[in-house]
Amino acid sequence: MKRNYSIDLIRGIVMIIMALDHVRDLLHTTSLTDLPTNLKTTTSALFFTRWITHLCAPTFVFLSGVAAFLSMKRSNNVQAARAYLITRGLWLFVLEFSVVNFGLFFDIHFNILLFEVIAAIGFGFIILALLLTCSTKTIGIIGLGILFLHDLALSVPGEQTTIFRQILTPLFAPTVIPLGGDRSFFMTYPPIPWLGIMLTGFAAGRYFAMETPKSFFLKTGLAAVAFFLLLRFINMYGNAVPWSPQKNSWFTFLSFINVSKYPPSLQFCLLFLGIMFLLLFAVQGIRNKLTDLICVYGKVPLFYFLIHFYLIHLVVFAMVYMQGFTGADMVFGFNFGRPKAGSGLALWAIYLVWLAIVVVMYPLCKWYARYKADHKEKKWLRYI
Repeated sequence: MKRNYSIDLIRGIVMIIMALDHVRDLLHTTSLTDLPTNLKTTTSALFFTRWITHLCAPTFVFLSGVAAFLSMKRSNNVQAARAYLITRGLWLFVLEFSVVNFGLFFDIHFNILLFEVIAAIGFGFIILALLLTCSTKTIGIIGLGILFLHDLALSVPGEQTTIFRQILTPLFAPTVIPLGGDRSFFMTYPPIPWLGIMLTGFAAGRYFAMETPKSFFLKTGLAAVAFFLLLRFINMYGNAVPWSPQKNSWFTFLSFINVSKYPPSLQFCLLFLGIMFLLLFAVQGIRNKLTDLICVYGKVPLFYFLIHFYLIHLVVFAMVYMQGFTGADMVFGFNFGRPKAGSGLALWAIYLVWLAIVVVMYPLCKWYARYKADHKEKKWLRYI
């Protein structure tokens, strides 16, 4: 099966950027106590260190939908595509609540279960599999309908304590569900909004199958960003938190672009999917040593995602001991193994660790991509 070079390239870019956010999350001095997008306490450098990584999740979910379309088109077998999507979706749930959750928290008791992007993609694959008998146009309409209307879901009248609202809320908004004792389930990636992104990606897949889709990417990217600017200027719909005047014009601009990822608001989707389309336009027809290097990461994104958390955690443990703490000081769960206070790296050091993680991941990803290519008879390799 011939791979789509531009998809591998964009995925490679966002996987590299993604590692920056996770290094910051686990290692930065203020990551346990404050948000990097809190305009009252952040700096420009810290804000954009977080902001740029917002590109990753919507791009990855959208391109998962695109890849599902291209795979089905090449095989020309809807039943086989449905079986694969359901199986892969279930497998992603298993990975999320085992390998990913442990890699993030290193909590052997699994007191925190996090429903994040891997489980959201798994959910999307299963629902997409059930919709494959519908036309691509219908799937696209459903996806766009979710993107444009999901912000209204929690405006439905009714008490928060009703069974309807208790079922509805975790599907559309971040929710904490107690599991008894010290255990809790955190729905940080509510599945319906992310499903909308995947279904839209599936419907857009036909443009990725074209030889020269540049005009579509440019027009779609510009239209999405323009519509974001219009909605953001109006400041009435499509984002949980309106922008507001700040202490100076620069921070007012930061407020303007500080859109809600949890859940992914319409404005968030328009801005970052718009940027994704503009990147796709920019990279069409470009191929050189640098893009080939970046594609190595994009060919095995799930492998990269799973392994890099464990590498970052090795750095967390090294940092804790080098800063004078002991194993008895470590607190797992949301502290990631860091002590309650006093640990962490400055932002400049975060960038150095990030670059080191990316460099170390390169030979691992290159080896695994070659291994997959040389062992196509091993069907299980399709799932990682």
